[in-house]
Amino acid sequence: MKKLATLISAAVISASFSTTAAAQDTMAMVVSTLNNPFFVTMKEGAEAKAKELGYNLIVLDSQNDPSKELSNVEDLTVRGVKAILINPTDSDAVSNAIRMANRSKIPVLTLDRGASRGEVVSHIASDNVAGGEMAGKFIMEKVGEKARVIQLEGIAGTSAARERGKGFMQAVDAHSMNLLASQPADFDRTKGLNVMENMLAANPDVQAVFAQNDEMALGALRAVQASGKDVLIVGFDGTDDGIAAVKRGKLAATIAQQPDLIGALGVETADKMLKGEKVDANIPVPLKVISK
Repeated sequence: MKKLATLISAAVISASFSTTAAAQDTMAMVVSTLNNPFFVTMKEGAEAKAKELGYNLIVLDSQNDPSKELSNVEDLTVRGVKAILINPTDSDAVSNAIRMANRSKIPVLTLDRGASRGEVVSHIASDNVAGGEMAGKFIMEKVGEKARVIQLEGIAGTSAARERGKGFMQAVDAHSMNLLASQPADFDRTKGLNVMENMLAANPDVQAVFAQNDEMALGALRAVQASGKDVLIVGFDGTDDGIAAVKRGKLAATIAQQPDLIGALGVETADKMLKGEKVDANIPVPLKVISK
């Protein structure tokens, strides 16, 4: 009986140790939406790096809903994760989720989109301002100074939309381009199609379109094709679908981010921080123009 009690005690201690070890080796990633190829690729990059470094990575989808995002982070605060990588649904709204993690002493890193408030260890993203400016410069080089352009904006309130728009407008001003219209289509392909249809009807003399991501660019492409007009379209992100459309000559270019690298760097940076190493507050990921 004593031997049995000893065995049971040993099993309990072993199970307890395994649970603790698993918790120590777990980090989490909260993604704004997995209904977008860009963020799926980011997730895959993070998963590959987590496996390489020996971490268990929990991935939660916020479905572009700030309340779901907050619920996801609340769930993670009781699951023993050692770090949270978050790709915000909205740079302002995410602040509540980050503060919740802060109160639970769980370090937070932001990916692709920044946060307006809350304590963040590191922000890993492309230089969206530079990318928007690259798109504008490309349009100017292909269409010429004083080009008549339209912009499809991303989700209002996200740092990515603000920064890409800022960079593009800098190029518009620098090269005396004529911005005919600029409207949100929420980084969504179907909304990109619908908004572009309306904008084409209102601005039949448009020469070029800058869409703040490839999904909207591909939606705009369908609208342009249906109209029979010759309009140059530039996207942003360098997704597989976007690059394929460039190679087919359908999109003029995409400003390519490296979402897999953003995800991988997020995990790598969290790993360094957990090991007590100093990490940079901002980690830029290079951009490049992909054209045919």
